[in-house]
Amino acid sequence: MLRVAAWSVAVVLMVAACGDGGEAVIDPGDGGAYSVVLNAADFVATIDNPWLPLTPGSRWVFEAREDDELERIEVVVTDQTRQIWGITATVVRDTVTVDGELIEDTYDWFAQDAAGNVWYLGEDSREFEDGEVVSTAGSWEAGVDGALPGIIMRADPQVGDAYRQEFYAGEAEDMAEVVRRGASETVPFGSFDDLLVIEEWNPLEPDVVEEKYYAAGVGLVLEAKVRGGTGRAELIEYQPAG
Repeated sequence: MLRVAAWSVAVVLMVAACGDGGEAVIDPGDGGAYSVVLNAADFVATIDNPWLPLTPGSRWVFEAREDDELERIEVVVTDQTRQIWGITATVVRDTVTVDGELIEDTYDWFAQDAAGNVWYLGEDSREFEDGEVVSTAGSWEAGVDGALPGIIMRADPQVGDAYRQEFYAGEAEDMAEVVRRGASETVPFGSFDDLLVIEEWNPLEPDVVEEKYYAAGVGLVLEAKVRGGTGRAELIEYQPAG
C-alpha cells in the first residue's frame, strides 16, 4: 500500500461520484468530470516522498486477518521500470499468501512528479486458486481503454484534501481523503507518532471505508476497516533499501 515522452496528454471523462445512487463518502471535487494532464518532462527518476518512499530494494511485510484466515502481505520495490505514457514508472510487487500458498500477485506502477506527488499509473493483478490464475479483475493501465492515473500520495498532504487515486470505469475507482495528522498507533513492528491518516473509499464497494496510516520515512504501517466490516493489516517487518 501506491506516469509520456516529450508530449502531454489531456483526457476528460464523466464518471460517477457514488455507487447505486447513494451519497458519496469522498468527494474529489471534480463534479464527476475527471481530467488529467501529464507531461513526462514533469516527472523525476526517484520516488522519495517521505510518506511513500519507494526506493528499489525496500520491503514491507504485513499480517492481516481476512475471513478467519491470516494473510501475509509482502510489498517489494523492484529495480524494474515500465514505460507508461512515456513516463518511467517504478514497479512495486505486492504478494498475498495464506499458509504459504500464493493467492494474489500484483505489480503496481508508480512515478513521482517534480512537485513531489506520487502518481499511480496502473497495476497488473492476478488472483490464484490451487496455483491457477482465476481472476485479473482490477488490472488497468493509464491510457489503455480509457483508464486514467491518479495521485496515490500528495507532496504535502493536508487534512481535507480529497482526490482520485485511479480511474478505470467499473474496475478501479479508488478515492482518498486526508482525515488526520499526528495520529499514534502501535503495530507489531513498533509504535509510531505523528502518523498521516488517509481514508479510502470506492463507489464500486460503497459500504466499505478504510483508513491507512503512514509514517514519515517508512510509508504504510497500518490499514484498518472503519465501515463495512472489521480487520487490520499491520506492519510486522520493514527493510529500507540498502
